Amino acid sequence: MISAGDFRNGVTFEMDGNVLQIIEFQHVKPGKGAAFVRTKVKNVITGAVTEKTFNPTDKYPKAFIERRDMQYLYQDGDLYYFMDMETYEQEPISKEHLGEAFKFVLENMECKVLSYKGTVFGVEPPNFVELTVTQTDPGFKGNTATNATKPAVVETGAEIKVPLFIEEGEKIRIDTRTGEYMERA
Repeated sequence: MISAGDFRNGVTFEMDGNVLQIIEFQHVKPGKGAAFVRTKVKNVITGAVTEKTFNPTDKYPKAFIERRDMQYLYQDGDLYYFMDMETYEQEPISKEHLGEAFKFVLENMECKVLSYKGTVFGVEPPNFVELTVTQTDPGFKGNTATNATKPAVVETGAEIKVPLFIEEGEKIRIDTRTGEYMERA
């Protein structure tokens, strides 16, 4: 059991037959009245995000999310196939469970597949990936203001902003959580 006073980002718990994950939380102690916890929670099965307030003494059973290392193999229509690294079994996962950050994943990359009681609800790519820039405009001298950026397309087809000095064919490191350029690889 976990009490609402112990909520932190990423904590998962069961409530009313649903599995919820804390996205944001704030402990509020008003001048008058009792303290409460204001949260933004995501239903991990449906993906719906709602705001809820809790009494800090409320207790809920913890939900245990299974995170398995799996290798992304290939795409076939709306199904993406992943292989379990221990059993070598292949598992098809629907496109709707992949999330926004999956646009930075290449074939044969390892990802974490998230499931609850055998039902897959999400895929976490590695936090950082190294990809090659396939298309970008050349940067011109004298075209520099502070932190000037330009659009670039990487080998997965995703578009990101990169500094002016990055050219086509260069390998760069990208943070998949924010989709931002980090550094040259």
